[in-house]
Formats: sequence, structure tokens, C-alpha cells
Amino acid sequence: MSDRSTSASRGGEDLNIVHVALIAGAAAMGGFLFGYDTAVINGAVRAIQENFQVGAAETGFTVAGALLGSALGAAIAGSLADRLGRIRVMQIAAVLFAASAVGSALPFAIWDLAAWRILGGIAIGIASVIAPTYIAEISPPAWRGRLASLQQLAIVLGITVSQLVNYALAASAGGSALDDLGPLMAWQWMLGVGLVPAVVYFLLTLMIPESPRFLVRAGRLDKARRVLAEVEGGDVDQRVSEIRAALGSEYKPKLSDLRGRYGLLPIVWVGMALSAFQQLVGINVIFYYSASLWQSVGINESDSLLLSLFTSIVNIVGTFIAIGLVDRIGRKPLLLVGSAGMAVALAVTAFAFSNAEVVGEQAQLPYAWGVVALISASSFVLFFALSWGVVTWVLLGEMFPLRIRAAAMAVATATQWIANWLVTVTFPALRDWNLSSTYLIYTGFAVLSFIFVWRFISETRGRTLESMGT
Repeated sequence: MSDRSTSASRGGEDLNIVHVALIAGAAAMGGFLFGYDTAVINGAVRAIQENFQVGAAETGFTVAGALLGSALGAAIAGSLADRLGRIRVMQIAAVLFAASAVGSALPFAIWDLAAWRILGGIAIGIASVIAPTYIAEISPPAWRGRLASLQQLAIVLGITVSQLVNYALAASAGGSALDDLGPLMAWQWMLGVGLVPAVVYFLLTLMIPESPRFLVRAGRLDKARRVLAEVEGGDVDQRVSEIRAALGSEYKPKLSDLRGRYGLLPIVWVGMALSAFQQLVGINVIFYYSASLWQSVGINESDSLLLSLFTSIVNIVGTFIAIGLVDRIGRKPLLLVGSAGMAVALAVTAFAFSNAEVVGEQAQLPYAWGVVALISASSFVLFFALSWGVVTWVLLGEMFPLRIRAAAMAVATATQWIANWLVTVTFPALRDWNLSSTYLIYTGFAVLSFIFVWRFISETRGRTLESMGT
């Protein structure tokens, strides 16, 4: 009898975890849209530039417009979630994603397109905050880390799907994003297809429960107990009491709490630098501009979109490697391996691009050097994905003392969006100036990131959150 009870109990636990994983996966759809919306512009960059007859500066601002909105979205997401609830804020993000997709597909001028991209960026910023917050709040403690990783996995899947959609649409239209596909050009469909996952995201939010933490905050204790029984089980009354006690002692840190001897506390400077280096190595150049990058060295448009899809698949592989290793070998070793690998890969890529031959007004990369560039650029993505892509977010969630965690995270996240915007908006002009030298700049930042990690990053594997000091 006891054996059968144990088996049933274990079966129930397994079923409960599957159920919670499905809930977390639905919330992570915001991460999917995050990845899709930021990367889908990749396949449309050259077409947008030619369609609106704009230069590198206007193109860079349009592509980077989403990042400006992201900073605003991230800044307002927390307060909105506390007032309206996690689910309602997800629904707001879904509506903004949908509006941005439709508006971006039907612009009448470049500034109009940039405005819709900024609106989509607000949705991205909201999603980047609300999805991991919600997943953490509905996850059983023993499974929180693995379920939280669904957000990063969803982001890289969104990037990959965007490249697949870009390639399929361009191929259907005749090989170019400027070709017509029904009533619209292919690049317009690329941006407009984002409406589909946005609608799916909205529908999924209608099927998942509100965060029990928010329900307790709002005084809806019976509903909170039902949700806790659904996602955790055990003594739900005790869990409600624990949440109420935590909310009663909750301290909302202010930016002034981050002040230290050198303007800010040392740990805050480290977090900001960590966030900046993640972007300054130029990773998002690959995901926002790789199609136009390959075209700039003589690869035809169809093949360049296929290469972009390939690098996105490499990104997924690297992300799975990071998820498998981050708790085994630690955060710092992964970052050091990633920085060293990225530095070598970027240097080789820069050297390969330096061998491009200019024929008339068109650059051509000899076949052999094209193969070298593809291998080195893919290696760069792999080393980033298995290290900085995942580990940066893990460290930012662990490294700050509890009393300043929320404020420090806000500053570090803002730093990341600003660095992302800076790299994205400057790349078109840098590419037109000298593509090889541009990659040498990113190589320099990869080398500096190795030195930074070696000198300033402390290992957090195995330590409790409460043990993190300043």
C-alpha cells in the first residue's frame, strides 16, 4: 500500500512539474517575441535602406529604435506589474507587439517605421522584465533555475524563427526582400508576421494563473491559495503567510542607495561593466545586420539570409551548452572561456574581411576567405552563447546584495540597453568606413572583457543569495 502511495505521489509531482513548466513556457512567449522582434529587422535592413533611399545613419537609428523603447519599457514594467498584475502587463505587452508589427509592415516614411520600432521596443522592455519575474514567482524553489532558463531559450528561439521567416519570405518573393509578395513587399511581410506570435502570446495569457505573490499583495488570498496548490502543493496556508511576511518587510530601494565612494558602490560598477561588455563585443551586429553584412562582401541576398539562419541555430546550440554547464563548472570559468574564444574568432573574422576585393563599386570576398569568415563568425556566436549570453543574466540575478538588488538590476539593465543601442546605431557607418577595422574594435572589447572578468568577477556558484556582499 505504501509503495503504491509513494508511486502515486511521485507521479503527481511529475505531473505538477509538467503543468508548471507549461505555465512558465507560456510566460516565456514574451521572450520569444523579444528575440523575434529585435532580430527580424535583420532581413529587411538593406531593403528598407533602398526603399526609403536613406543613408547609414538613418538606417542605424531605425534598426536601433526598438532599443530606445526597450529602456523605457523595462523602466515602467515593474511598477505596472505591481499595480495591475503580472498577467495584465503581459497582455499590454502583447497588444504593443501586435500594433508594432502591423505599423512596421505599413510605414509611409522612414521616421514612421522608426516610431513603430520604438513602440515595439517598449513591448520588448516590458517582456524582458515581466517574464522572468512571473516565472520566478510561480516556480517551485527546486525547479526555479531550470524554469527561469526557458526565458533565454525562448529569446534565442525567437531569433532563429525570425531568420527562418526572413529566408522563406525572401525566397517566396523571388530571392529579394524588395520583391513583391502579393500586395506588399517581402520585407513588409517580414515585419508584419510578428502579429502572429503576438496574438498567440495574448491568448496564452488568458490561460495561465496570476502570480500568487501579486494575489497576496492585492488581498485575494483565496485565489492565491488555489494558485499555490496548483503550482507548488504542500502547506499553502504557510506559503501565504511567508509571502505576506516578505511583503510586510519588503524594502523598495532607491537609486540613492547605490551611492558609494566612487559615485556608485563597487559592485554596481561591476554589474554595469558586465552588462556593457556583453553588448560591446558586437554580438547584436550578427543578429540585426548579418544579412546586410554578408551582402556587403559579395554574398547574394538569398544566401546571406540562409547564413543568418545558420548562425541563429548555432546560438541555440550554445545556449543549451551554457544551461548544462553553468551550475557544473561555474560562472567565471564560462565567461573566461567565452571571452578568449570570442577574441580569437573576432580577430580571424576581421582578417578574413580585410581580404575582400573591390570590383567596381562592389566588394567580393574570395571563396576561401568567405569560408573562413563563416566559420569564425559562427564560432564567435557559439562562444558568446555558451558564456556571456546566459551567464550575464545569471550573475546579475545573483551578485547584488538583497537590499539594493532591484535598484542595481535596474541600473545594470539600463546600461545593457544603452550599450546595445550604441553598437547597433553605429554599425552601419562603421561598416561603410571599414568593415575589418570595425571587427577589430569588437575584438578589443572581447580582450578587455577577459581582463575584466579575471580581475573583478567573483564566483557565485553554490553561494546563497543572502551571502552576497558589497
